[in-house]
Amino acid sequence: MSGITAMTQEMKAAGAAANAAQHETSASDAIQNHDKRIRARRLRIALWQWALLVFVFFFWWAMTKPGLLPNFFFDNDAQAAFFFGEPAEIFARIRDWFVGGEIYRHLGVTLYETVLAFVIGTAAGLAVGLWLALSPFAAAVADPFIKGLNSMPRVILAPIFAVWFGLGPASKIALGVTLVFFIIFFNVYQGVREVNPTVLANARMLGASRKDLLRTVYMPSAMSWVFSSLHTSVGMAFVAAVIGEYLGSAEGVGYLILQAETTFDMNTVMAGILVLTACALLIDRLVTFAEVRLMKWVPPQK
Repeated sequence: MSGITAMTQEMKAAGAAANAAQHETSASDAIQNHDKRIRARRLRIALWQWALLVFVFFFWWAMTKPGLLPNFFFDNDAQAAFFFGEPAEIFARIRDWFVGGEIYRHLGVTLYETVLAFVIGTAAGLAVGLWLALSPFAAAVADPFIKGLNSMPRVILAPIFAVWFGLGPASKIALGVTLVFFIIFFNVYQGVREVNPTVLANARMLGASRKDLLRTVYMPSAMSWVFSSLHTSVGMAFVAAVIGEYLGSAEGVGYLILQAETTFDMNTVMAGILVLTACALLIDRLVTFAEVRLMKWVPPQK
């Protein structure tokens, strides 16, 4: 009897192990299928994005190619190319810039101004946003000043900064900081103020100090707001750099665009705009990469 009982127990154990292995295999297959669906969806989105980009440039080429389509807006079929540029000439200009090396000095200056304004504005907005969000009295005192400075059109500060800091990169960086700072500041301030009071109470009950709350509660809450605003801040930093170069500069992509506009060279103008757009998208991708790495608790986008 004891032998039969032992054999029965062994059979039950083997069956349980087989069921567990089957469940593990099913879970692994489900995870793999989920990952495949995510990769397939991302690939489909990328294909649609590239197809849309190709269509836009093809439409642009067709509308500006003299003699290809009948006139329906301009009296002369060459006027469309004059006002909007020709994609083939624009890409040829970009190729000549990079092959000949003319663009590197100007692009380096613009990127230097943009990145420095982006970094300084982000750091200042994060620090001031955290300080005022955690200090209600200081926030109440600074409230009218923050709102007044934010309502000021920052573009009018560009010539003032040019007088204060000269026509070098410093004036462009200062303008960029004023644009980036308020975007980051308001998002950080709102993110910290919207921390769940229950989470704060539980953390305090567990003995968390003010430093612990800042590191484990307030900062994670603010970071999601920060990264959502960083994507907007990249474009604003580029805007500030180009505006500053417009108003007074001897180098930079904005300076190249301004020189081309004075001679009605629309192909060069569009080439500069496309180069700046590509650089802005590249920096935005770097921000997204940092966001994925630093915010591991956030579920990945499907």
